[in-house]
Amino acid sequence: MIKFSIKLGLLLFVSAIVFAIIANVFIISKTRGYIYDDLAIIPKRDVALVLGTSKRNMKGEANSFFDNRIEAAANLYHSGKVKGLLLSGDNRTRYYNEPNDMKNALMQKGVPDSVISIDTAGLRTLESVYRCKEVFNQNNVTIITQQFHAFRALYISQHYELDAIAYSAAEVPVYSSAKVTIREFFARPKALLDIYFLNSYHNVEQEISQQ
Repeated sequence: MIKFSIKLGLLLFVSAIVFAIIANVFIISKTRGYIYDDLAIIPKRDVALVLGTSKRNMKGEANSFFDNRIEAAANLYHSGKVKGLLLSGDNRTRYYNEPNDMKNALMQKGVPDSVISIDTAGLRTLESVYRCKEVFNQNNVTIITQQFHAFRALYISQHYELDAIAYSAAEVPVYSSAKVTIREFFARPKALLDIYFLNSYHNVEQEISQQ
């Protein structure tokens, strides 16, 4: 019985890793052609959806992921590539507000308040993308995040039939991003499970319909 349990556990572990690898290859292959890192050639869009992250890292230091997304968003706006910015992120307490932090940082870079919209209910990428289309009525967007995250965001956009491309914010040093990269490796298969098996798609729809 013990040997059977060990074999079953190994089988499940190997199956999970294989599924994760397949999911990563599938999502990246479906979306890589929609990611830009050259401001000169990226098409113009109505709105940039800026995906939130914490202003500070776990050590309380400036978060390079945050700073680089802000820089990318400001550059995209000032170059005339988008008309407005939708900042979507977590607002779990009055002391933690990703969209408001992003707004303040963007205004410091000369982006006017009048072109900024805020979504404080973007707790996950799934919700940020879906709410962009269904709540804020945007369907022609540029998603701003790091490339490793853009693959998943774009796949979710494709599933929701959101006409989206992505502008890749500058990556951060390997020693700062290793944990995030590993987490994203498993977040991609989780996205497939959310969409096709765990009914997260319908849960988001229901949450919005009740608002």
